[in-house]
Amino acid sequence: MKTQLLLLIFLVVSNLFSQEFEIKGVVFDDLNGNSVRDPKEMGLQGIVVSDQNATTATDANGNFVLKTDTEFPYLFISMPNGYKGPFYYAKSAEMAFPLRPQKAQNEFTFIHASDTHIDSLNLPRMGRFRSMADSIGADFVIISGDLIRDALRVNEATASAYYQMYRSEIGKFKMPVYSGVGNHEIFGIERDKSLVSSLHPLYGKKMYRHFLGPNYYSFNYGGIHFIALDGVDYQNLYYFGGIDSLQLQWLENDIKELPAKTPIVTFNHIPLVSTGFTFQDFENDVFYGPQLLLQGNKLEHRHIVYNFEEVQKRIGNRPFPLALSGHYHAAQESTILGSSTLFAQTSALSRPDKVDYHGFKVRSGFTLYRIKDGKLIAREFIPLNFP
Repeated sequence: MKTQLLLLIFLVVSNLFSQEFEIKGVVFDDLNGNSVRDPKEMGLQGIVVSDQNATTATDANGNFVLKTDTEFPYLFISMPNGYKGPFYYAKSAEMAFPLRPQKAQNEFTFIHASDTHIDSLNLPRMGRFRSMADSIGADFVIISGDLIRDALRVNEATASAYYQMYRSEIGKFKMPVYSGVGNHEIFGIERDKSLVSSLHPLYGKKMYRHFLGPNYYSFNYGGIHFIALDGVDYQNLYYFGGIDSLQLQWLENDIKELPAKTPIVTFNHIPLVSTGFTFQDFENDVFYGPQLLLQGNKLEHRHIVYNFEEVQKRIGNRPFPLALSGHYHAAQESTILGSSTLFAQTSALSRPDKVDYHGFKVRSGFTLYRIKDGKLIAREFIPLNFP
């Protein structure tokens, strides 16, 4: 009953904002934490606000006006350095983002995990990961997609149960968890297996947004601008690595508000760059579909973001030290001569704990990063070592 009510609210909000609508709001320093703007609490200037399409920034008093004309149900901010709080809410005519100040972090650590594939059998592995993250004391966790066992090939009830399970698990962490969308989060698109209609109200990425909010967004921490990209798209029955034009325009608008020397770290599921094709199952095309799909007039590999150069154009000459991803269930790193970006994939948290991929010994685990003064100073892969 509760799920049906949430779905109804989701659909009402989506229909309400399918035409142009003006949203007014404020972002303010909620000093006493009561979520109400009291007389002495100042508005925060220059905070980027978006509906995943249109973008604006707050004025000197923390106020903003944004005209929205998309079906996306949320409005979100790019969390500024030195603050914390919810970064997105369901759209309404007037909105407020109360933010709590926190100590500025010139040096911090964060964890990059991926491919949790939450189901009942992976819950103990998630519990172990959470306890390890707590003992490390990282400032936050990034989980770059394939969060749930599957939404591609199953019915609504099964997919929704996985999403609810994942949402419950990340709510148990002591630090913030930033999630990204993977191919397994795209509901029902393998219709020959899921038997889900493309007209289903949660079809495709709508289920992700229903349970977990915006499927691309950004936040700032310790002088770094982190961008959660949605690097998964789909044609008919098949997903592929790609970033659509609407998101590319959002990315351009999001970045243009940054000081030119602010370092950028991206995270998404399917890699932007990778040498790891060895780990893909080329022999099982009957079930998983073809490895190559036509993009325009050119065949492109499904398991790489085929239009990464469009992301590069938006980032331009800004510092771009790190691009994080998952998908291949194997920790690996790639660099390109002439580029200062490290393209780093982490392993899967999902079972099994150890696996042999074509002669390569792969461990389940995650990667810990240490940042100081805006620079990556250390990284370490940590096996999950599940008993």
